[in-house]
Formats: sequence, C-alpha cells, structure tokens
Amino acid sequence: MSFSLLRELIFQKNNPSVMGLDPRLEYIPPHIRDGKSVGDALFEFGKALIDATADILPAVKPQSAFYEMYGLEGVAALDKTIRYAKSAGLYVILDVKRGDIGSTAEAYAEAYFGKYSAGADCVTVNPYLGSDGVMPFIKAADKYNKAVFVLVKTSNPSSGELQDTDCGGRTLYMRVAELAKKWNATGRCGIVAGATYPAQLAELRCELPEMFFLVPGYGAQGGKAEDVALAADERGEGVIVNSSRGLMCAWMAAGGDGRDFAKLTREAAEKMRDELSAAIMERVKK
Repeated sequence: MSFSLLRELIFQKNNPSVMGLDPRLEYIPPHIRDGKSVGDALFEFGKALIDATADILPAVKPQSAFYEMYGLEGVAALDKTIRYAKSAGLYVILDVKRGDIGSTAEAYAEAYFGKYSAGADCVTVNPYLGSDGVMPFIKAADKYNKAVFVLVKTSNPSSGELQDTDCGGRTLYMRVAELAKKWNATGRCGIVAGATYPAQLAELRCELPEMFFLVPGYGAQGGKAEDVALAADERGEGVIVNSSRGLMCAWMAAGGDGRDFAKLTREAAEKMRDELSAAIMERVKK
C-alpha cells in the first residue's frame, strides 16, 4: 500500500486534507456526551464526524493521546474508531509520534501494524533516536504494506529550539530530511512539516521532491492555504494537510448547542478542500 492508497483517495475526492480526531470530552456536544460512558461518547462523536465527511475526505488522523488519557475505555474507543474509519473507506493515519530503539521500537511497530492492531494505514514517528528508532517501523511497514510519517520540521512554536540547530552548515531538520530520503528507499516514508513555517516547508519540498508530506498547523494554528501549497510537488500532489479543531470543533466556533455539529464540520471540511485545492492549483500554474 505505502502511500498509493492515500494518493488514490486524494485524487478520487479531489481533496488533499485530513481530519484530525483529538476528542476531549469538552469538544463533544452535550447531546452526544450526556448519559453515555466516556468510551461510548468518544466513539459516537468520532463516528458522526466520519459519517458526515467520509464522501469528501480521503483520510482521518486520530491522535492516540486524546483517547489514551481516558484509560482503557479511551483506548477501546480508539480501536473502534480506527476500524470504523477503515470500514467507511478512509485512509487512517494514527498519530502516535513514537520513538524508541531495538526491540521496543519493533514492539511498537507490531502494535500498530501487526496481527492485533486496529488496522491503521500509517503512523507518525519521532526520529530523535536516529535510524535505530525509525527502521523498525519502516521494516514493519514493508512487511504489512503500511507507511510512516517522520517528524522533520514541526508546527509548534518551540520547534526551532532543536530543529533549527546548526549542524555543520545545515539545520538539524534538514539533516533529518537527508536521512528521510534513505529511509524512503522502499517508498514507505513521508515527512511531517508544519504549515506555520512556510519558508522551511518550501525548502524541504526542494530537498525532497518525491516524498509525501503530512502538513499540520493549518487553520487553528495559523497556517494558511497559500502556505500549505508550498508543500505540494510540481504536479500539485504529494501532500495531505491536517486540520483538527478547525473541523472537529466547528460547532463551538459557531455557537449554539452543537446539535448541528456534524453539518458544521462538513461545511468546514468543504471550505478547507476548496481553499487548499485553489491554492495548490495556483502554485502549479506559476
């Protein structure tokens, strides 16, 4: 599978966006949350968001921490949500940002890709430990026909404390990009690069013209469509752009009791799709 399924779904739906699922209980409308267990509320919220957008979105990106924080019920809801998203025909990027070495990294990779996994297509990985921490995921991706996104230049304000460090004339994030090229030998490694740093995003696309980019930071974090467009390759492809709160919490931005939350999320997803597609098309023309 590598990224071929993701590319196909983006093409079919003409939409390079992914909905992040980061479900705090306070983000769930009262009529969904009240009277239910934590696990049921988390799943029903995610299910409704998937049902509202599965025909226009190619992918979802559940963030495991927002499920794990609710204990076993949350973990069970995450498993159920991943399986439901797959049944709805969506590509699932499981955002776990794991980073460890040796047998521990192999165990993490098996947990997300192997026999007992929920069936996610892809995971995010922290490369701070070097190839020892990344290659077990790449090998598991080869084995199970999956893919991996490696953190390179992230969207958070303090990312530069480490990622912008000079390493012999090149920044650390560009050094990681060089390694990502090697890790992508079988076509199963992409990178994470934030929309909040458009100049660096453009620099990385020049360095990695053939690799797939996952771009967080759009919308609530301040990234704009014209910034994100810099991550697209020369064909206007090779990028998937994440929005979590901007889609999931559209009902909160609109006010009201949230009974129309699914409709508002769909409308926000359609607007995001149109803005991204227009910006990428404009860049390709230049």
